[in-house]
Amino acid sequence: MKVAVIRKAHFNAAHRLHNPAWPAEKNQAVFGLCNNPNWHGHNYELEVRVSGEIDPETGMVVDLGWLADLIRDEIEHRFDHKNLNLDTLEFRDLNPTAENICVVIWNILRPNLPAERYDLHVRLYETPRNFVEYPA
Repeated sequence: MKVAVIRKAHFNAAHRLHNPAWPAEKNQAVFGLCNNPNWHGHNYELEVRVSGEIDPETGMVVDLGWLADLIRDEIEHRFDHKNLNLDTLEFRDLNPTAENICVVIWNILRPNLPAERYDLHVRLYETPRNFVEYPA
C-alpha cells in the first residue's frame, strides 16, 4: 500500500529567460517580459511529494522533519534570494524556465531518496496560476 507525503516549501529568486544563440528580437518575441535584461523575480512555491510503503516500525513513509531539512538544505539555501542565471551553477548554461527549475530540483533531491523505495514528484508554482510538474 503506497502512501504519498507532501512537503511544501518556498523560495524567492530572480531570473531572465534568454537564449544567447538568438538575436534580441527573437528572445523578446519568445520570452516577452521574462527576457528583461534587468531580470525579474518570482515567489516560487514548491511541493515535493514522496510516495512509498509505510514503514511498519515507524508508521511513516518518510520522516517529514528529515524531508523538510533536505529541501531547506538542498533547494531553499541554494536558490532563495538568488539570481538563478548568475548565482547558481545549475543555470549558468541552462535557461531557468519553470520547467528546467523543476527538473533540476528533482535531480538534486532524487539521490537522497532511493528509487527502489520511493517515488518522487515535484510541483513548482511560478505564480499562483502557472505551475509545472516533474515527472509529468
